[in-house]
Amino acid sequence: MEIQIKRLTEEEFRKFAKLVYEESGIFLKDTKLTLLSNRLRKRLQALRLSEFSDYYNYLQNLTPSEKKQEYEQLLDVVSTNETYFFRNERQFEALEKHCLPDLAGKIRNRRLRIWSAACSTGEEPYTIAICVLENMPLFRDWQIEIIATDIAPSVLDFGRMGKYSGRRIEKVPPSFLEKYFNRDSANPEEYWVKGELKRMVQFSYLNFFKSPFPKEIDIIFCRNVMIYFDKKHQAELIAKFYNSILPHGYLFIGHSETLHSISDDFSYQKVLDSPVYVPKPRGRGDGF
Repeated sequence: MEIQIKRLTEEEFRKFAKLVYEESGIFLKDTKLTLLSNRLRKRLQALRLSEFSDYYNYLQNLTPSEKKQEYEQLLDVVSTNETYFFRNERQFEALEKHCLPDLAGKIRNRRLRIWSAACSTGEEPYTIAICVLENMPLFRDWQIEIIATDIAPSVLDFGRMGKYSGRRIEKVPPSFLEKYFNRDSANPEEYWVKGELKRMVQFSYLNFFKSPFPKEIDIIFCRNVMIYFDKKHQAELIAKFYNSILPHGYLFIGHSETLHSISDDFSYQKVLDSPVYVPKPRGRGDGF
């Protein structure tokens, strides 16, 4: 039987917004009250709670181990996960036709590490993997790692499963759909990513402001994420990326995003009509 949940008050919204901000850096504007209410209802129903204040108090009284697990659930329902294969395809064209060949000629240890820093349900890291495989003659016998991280455990599970349909795959070229996917035998509208893609991508949980970052990264994708943070957290995030990326690396952010007035650690480049950032030499960026 479904619990009847009382409405989320403005005071309760402010408490949850502060908590979400402190835990993840995600800034919820007052206009997000209805959105937050609708998404939190899932957790209240699961816990059989009828008031948002009860859930807030529940969060305050958890043990450290319980808190870690429940806060992951909280941030899971709060975060937005809208994506699909080859989203902003010009960026993947820049990756495949310029960045990867460029790095193949520069990297001497024959190891390529790419980080999809907010991977959502997996379409982005799997698209990256396709671009790498299309360049495989350049990377034969290389160690290739595609690290896929997100703050929402449910989307990580979705990505690990690797089953897609509908709008998620409509931009995949037919030749790639045949080459890198298997059609589901029970439902021909659904496709599974093939094993060679799955083996390239490692999914794991990461909170930008609580978790350690991977190091020695050649390419970072973090697209359409900074828009959820205030300037303070945007600057903190980019500084962490600068410490993670190698001097020859590339940073991809969303088309609607910019590092202007946020960080001087990266230089803007236009690669095949796509915005790309490269790290400035150490010692020239702010804070170095």
